[in-house]
Amino acid sequence: MGYKVAVVGATGNVGREMLNILDERKFPADEVVALASRRSVGVEVSYGDRTLKCKALEHYDFSDVDICLMSAGGSVSKEWSPQIGAAGAVVIDNSSAWRMDPDVPLIVPEVNAAATEGFKKKNIIANPNCSTAQLVVALKPLHDKATIKRVVVATYQSVSGAGKDAMDELFSQTKAVYTNSEIVNKKFPARIAFNVIPQIDVFMEDGYTKEEWKMMAETKKILDPKIKLSATCVRVPVFVGHSEAVNIEFENPISADEARNILRTAPGCLVIDKHEPGGYATPYEAAGEDATYISRIREDATVENGLELWCVSDNLRKGAALNAIQIAEVLINRKLITAKKKAA
Repeated sequence: MGYKVAVVGATGNVGREMLNILDERKFPADEVVALASRRSVGVEVSYGDRTLKCKALEHYDFSDVDICLMSAGGSVSKEWSPQIGAAGAVVIDNSSAWRMDPDVPLIVPEVNAAATEGFKKKNIIANPNCSTAQLVVALKPLHDKATIKRVVVATYQSVSGAGKDAMDELFSQTKAVYTNSEIVNKKFPARIAFNVIPQIDVFMEDGYTKEEWKMMAETKKILDPKIKLSATCVRVPVFVGHSEAVNIEFENPISADEARNILRTAPGCLVIDKHEPGGYATPYEAAGEDATYISRIREDATVENGLELWCVSDNLRKGAALNAIQIAEVLINRKLITAKKKAA
């Protein structure tokens, strides 16, 4: 018997990607339902070679749903995830609403799949921030080998992380530059076309942005609370794919060659690291792919037991939709859920 899966926020960038990946990975679903807000009722979305018409979240009966993939923003998730969970569906939420709740597991399957079992307290599992997901995939095998003490990371995050309107703004501003038209900022605090913006999310009292705080807090929860992490998050004029320059300080010695060999066999990682022009990954190569690409692995001579590396991943896939579906696969493969019996 297959599972019944509901995708909430099916008309958004991540929701559409969830539907694509469910089909690509041949997820064992007997039925997939596309849900959205009332204004999107009837909007058609693709699920493989099928077309689904969106239904209203507000009026949907979740009593026979097994898994709910939630990608409709934090406020919607805060209101609806507990109700959906109480109806018996496991909610896998892509927003920041539940990530730091002690009763909700925060999961990257390649890193802490065993923690998935904690979902039973609220029937909710959280997906991490897109920039955190790819980072911990790269850090986990190195941490297992040499124990990470401290990480300093600078991110170069694509506009798709801020939604479809942000992608449209980059497109329209780029076009305006070439046509000498007025450049309008709506989604971003500064022009994004041919520019970089050192702010993602709101500023906090200590001068870090909320996006930077998320990376710090989520890495501790997923990987190890002892790890110290400092982040600078930057929005760049790229449509899809987040990049990160990562400096790591370890407790124990580890060489660049050792790190390279470890990462080559690590789940979810793909090493492209030739010391020649083009011998590294960029967001362009990562777009549409599942792996976290790792390049530029080298030793940092300024600290004891230090490494530098560059990692790139498709933020709509590993950073969001793919990770959520991998979590659902963990639930099934570990027999943590069973499909509800459908009425004849």
